[in-house]
Amino acid sequence: MTMKTILAGATLALGLATGAAAQDTTTVGFVYVGPIGDGGWTYEHNKGRLAVEEHFGDAVETVFVESVPEGADAERVMTQMALQGADLIFTTSFGYMDQTIAVAEKFPDVRFEHATGYKRADNVSTYSARFYEGRAVQGHIAGQMTESNIIGYIASFPIPEVIRGINSAYLHAQEVNPDVEFKIIWAYTWFDPAKEAEAANVLIEQGADVILQHTDSTAPQAAAQAAGNVVTFGQASDMSEFAPFPRVSSIIDDWAPYYIARTQAVIDGTWESTDTWDGIGPGMVGIGEITDAVPADIKASAEDLVERLRTGEYHAFTGPINKQDGSAWLADGEIADDGTLAGMDFYVEGLTGDIPQ
Repeated sequence: MTMKTILAGATLALGLATGAAAQDTTTVGFVYVGPIGDGGWTYEHNKGRLAVEEHFGDAVETVFVESVPEGADAERVMTQMALQGADLIFTTSFGYMDQTIAVAEKFPDVRFEHATGYKRADNVSTYSARFYEGRAVQGHIAGQMTESNIIGYIASFPIPEVIRGINSAYLHAQEVNPDVEFKIIWAYTWFDPAKEAEAANVLIEQGADVILQHTDSTAPQAAAQAAGNVVTFGQASDMSEFAPFPRVSSIIDDWAPYYIARTQAVIDGTWESTDTWDGIGPGMVGIGEITDAVPADIKASAEDLVERLRTGEYHAFTGPINKQDGSAWLADGEIADDGTLAGMDFYVEGLTGDIPQ
């Protein structure tokens, strides 16, 4: 019987089974930037961890630490996990990138998987989801549901993943509503309910009647619900407790199949350093139910967009698209390459304001 240790804060107290049982058990660690109850990003990563436990039973032990700040604390937690026997460690925030590489160098026999980053090593893989496909669907709905033509966007950090999402949402909102305007607030946090609520309220005061978020708590949903007439979308998780309104759909991150497959690879001895970037087609990005608060014709067109993204018939960044300064980026019918998307550091034409440095 293996021991499952639940870890809180940034303190790791990990006891491993001993003797023959320990030799037969694969230990998989997870480092989380937020609490497992955040209702969004970390909640879904933890669902993936629980799926690993359910799939493998006593053959695998999982451990985790939640609410680990990006920086020295993260390196300490990863080091402790490796020292205490973890065979595979998933580090689930962009800001853990350099710490993951540094710790992996010290522990060449431990396998590491870093979410949303771009630095790899022989024992470090990277993985992410094409969240921008979900943003395209949200923008398509948002652009048709706004009455004020002002859409608010709560952004976390000015990294390519977040910039991609803003651009995708805007392009697809603008396509169905040329008069739409985006107001963006940079919260400089992944999870801070007070900050997120404040940002939502400021955007609502500025006339936004649709709020999009790339932060992890449900606080913006609650703020919109209190306002009474503001549309929202779930971020990273379904946030269905706010459906059918204000939450009219969502982006759902489904990490479970990936976590199970990568754990199996460690068990089989077939694990190799890879880069995975999957979207709606493979199921890593899900679209939560579009509720009946969305008019039937808009719902139907959004579902058609989901299907075209799923099959690959349509790519969310298809030209003609110009950059914010009016310079040409993609010609008519041209599709963005993954390299440009992965390093995206510019707004598309029509968005106002500067990307913070």
